[in-house]
Amino acid sequence: MKKILIANRGEIAMRVMRSAKEMGIKTVAIYSEADRNAIFVRYADEAVCIGPAASSESYLRGDKILKVCKNLNVDGIHPGYGFLSENADFAREVKKAGIILIGPSPEAMEVMGDKLAAKAAVKAYNIPMVPGTEEAIKDVEEAKEIAKEIGYPILIKAAAGGGGKGMRVVEKDEDFIEQMNLAISEAVSAFGNGAVFIERYVSSPRHIEIQIMADTHGNIVYLFERECSIQRRHQKVIEEAPSSVLTPEKRKQMGEKAVDVARACDYVGAGTVEFLLDENNEFYFLEMNTRLQVEHPVTELITGVDLVKEQINVARGEKLSFTQDNLSINGHSVEVRVYAEDPTNNFLPDIGNLKTYQTPKGIGVRVDDSYEQGMDIPIYYDPMIAKLVTYGKDREEAIDRMIRAIDDYIITGIETTLPFCKFVMQHDAFTSGNFDTHFVQKYFEPQVLKSESVDEQNIAAIIASQLFDKKEILNTASNKTKIQSNWKKNRS
Repeated sequence: MKKILIANRGEIAMRVMRSAKEMGIKTVAIYSEADRNAIFVRYADEAVCIGPAASSESYLRGDKILKVCKNLNVDGIHPGYGFLSENADFAREVKKAGIILIGPSPEAMEVMGDKLAAKAAVKAYNIPMVPGTEEAIKDVEEAKEIAKEIGYPILIKAAAGGGGKGMRVVEKDEDFIEQMNLAISEAVSAFGNGAVFIERYVSSPRHIEIQIMADTHGNIVYLFERECSIQRRHQKVIEEAPSSVLTPEKRKQMGEKAVDVARACDYVGAGTVEFLLDENNEFYFLEMNTRLQVEHPVTELITGVDLVKEQINVARGEKLSFTQDNLSINGHSVEVRVYAEDPTNNFLPDIGNLKTYQTPKGIGVRVDDSYEQGMDIPIYYDPMIAKLVTYGKDREEAIDRMIRAIDDYIITGIETTLPFCKFVMQHDAFTSGNFDTHFVQKYFEPQVLKSESVDEQNIAAIIASQLFDKKEILNTASNKTKIQSNWKKNRS
């Protein structure tokens, strides 16, 4: 594999290109008109404009991407995450074109892309499941009876869902039909598929995911877990590795089950198996993401494995460069996603110009980004600016380092999630490890950040006032000096 095209943009495009460059592999960037001046476009060996700003006319146009591959003699495609990364139809077209997709087979994507199909596939491997229906609901009244048997509260979920869409919590029997109809409508709107199912609602879960890697020679390993419980709108904001609550025994148990999930769909490449961990420390299979995850850097830092390089080598047909016995956890890592969002306004996007953009540096700090000062955050795509990652000898050092890195990260012109992330790092529930996916609802109030902002402004005003007074004193002293100097001049 001598040349790969990165079918993505932003920080993940930069991330893949850096590893490819170290391997001596040439890279091709595709970009939309909105990304014409982006850093990843300049970094690539070759770059081709793929279309207008809208992703439906650029980054999601598999036909255009394959045409670029043919014109530039591309050997492989790395899809990153999002866009076409889990699109089985695109994976088939790539294979048909004689190009290597750096990812799993289209069949594995299809099985794990449908939650009901995934449940059916892993059933033979005795994977723990949350009690619920095993097929899509066809009869609402029958489903209502099943919900009573499971016991409220229950969760209605879209079979093709993700990111919290098509998901409804039902607390009581009389709300069931209304919430069912809303879930189906949302699923159709978001995924073009109205299939939904129900399962028992785990009220205070932790979100634990296991990184797996598999080659074409039958080797599958797990690279331990990531804690992903700090979320807003069912989407992750802060991740860490390892989790502060797993015992070595539980870690091994979950890791081996994750390997079984991968085995159930003949998985190849990097993937993530997600579990819910309840208040009794029991875990249940949630889903499998058939791609690289945004939060993969924390796994890289505690294991020393470059997951992108490993993906490329596996796609080349090579064996994994390590075995399960070779892997161990060293230190602790925390990642915060720096979004162009306003935490004081329900985390709504705050698109604009990066008037000031200075990233933190120093020991144990990693920033994956693709922006520089003066650039605009496009309105057309996910508003993530960067992944800020810290590493320490233990969890306490990683958190302390993150607080320092957040303070050193200077962004003006837009609102970001950095103040919220600092709030989390300093909160007792997080530092103690005693938290779950409801952290934001339980502990975060927007006015906390607003009051801190006002305090900072007041301090800044006081400092400015003191500097002004000091300047006046210095000016007065300077004037006196000038008078004395003139006296000396007159004497001479």
